Amino acid sequence: MKDDSERFRHSIALESLEDTAHLGALIARALKKGNTLALRGDLGAGKTALARSILQALGVTGPIASPTFTLVQAYETARLPIRHFDLYRIEDPSELEELGLDEALSEGAALIEWPDRAEMPEDAINLTLTITGAQSRQAEIDAPAAWAAIFAGKDF
Repeated sequence: MKDDSERFRHSIALESLEDTAHLGALIARALKKGNTLALRGDLGAGKTALARSILQALGVTGPIASPTFTLVQAYETARLPIRHFDLYRIEDPSELEELGLDEALSEGAALIEWPDRAEMPEDAINLTLTITGAQSRQAEIDAPAAWAAIFAGKDF
């Protein structure tokens, strides 16, 4: 990981699914080619719900399935291609080569659930969701400093 001075950290309380959708829309507006969003959190923390919100904000209107069993889902949006990875069932990081992460980043952006099962790029946007209530979550963001303008002062 790069020097901490080159990183931005922010915490956001998400009190509802609407707050999660709002966060997803913020992220969607800022995503660009080469970005990796590493989504962390326990089962049921809302990683897939956040990924779904990002994809919907990018204009995906059809079903958005969790890639738990397929490992990767590809979406062509008007702005950029997105690949949604779920690495929960990955046992060896070498399996990631077969999934095409490098290709995904050269063509568009990647949303990755369970990123600890593989090596993430140094400039990944790390987002950890913690369950705080039945519908509420705490989002902890650790991102390159350039993302500060996107998240700074955003409390829902």
